[in-house]
Amino acid sequence: MATVYLAQDDKHRRLVALKVLRPELAAALGPERFLREIETAAGLNHPHILPLHDSGEAAGWLYYVMPLVEGESLRSRLERERQLPLADALQIAREAADALSYAAITWSTGTSSRRIFSSVVATRWSPISGSLGPSRQPEASG
Repeated sequence: MATVYLAQDDKHRRLVALKVLRPELAAALGPERFLREIETAAGLNHPHILPLHDSGEAAGWLYYVMPLVEGESLRSRLERERQLPLADALQIAREAADALSYAAITWSTGTSSRRIFSSVVATRWSPISGSLGPSRQPEASG
């Protein structure tokens, strides 16, 4: 539904993940789901869930900003290793379960998606997010 880009936060001199809802998708699907995702992310405060830095609209594009998590996703690691060492698998499962348990209170109100994918679970740094996919370089405009 949205695309995540690697972006530069000039104000704070840091790289961030910028999730953008394209205007044509907002027009076709409506912006409500994306706005609920922003509202939900802003209300979560947990060590294994990425915090929301900022959100808004620019030139008709809805967006929000989250920390950039460096390292590979769980999906990439599983594709590379095929099987994780038991200690690593248990640690990842504990952290993901802890975050999902915390978020279940918010999700039970119907304000967010209940999905999580292996591509959004970081294996080198503990935070995870239920919707943030891998970041990529912005496409050239023009």
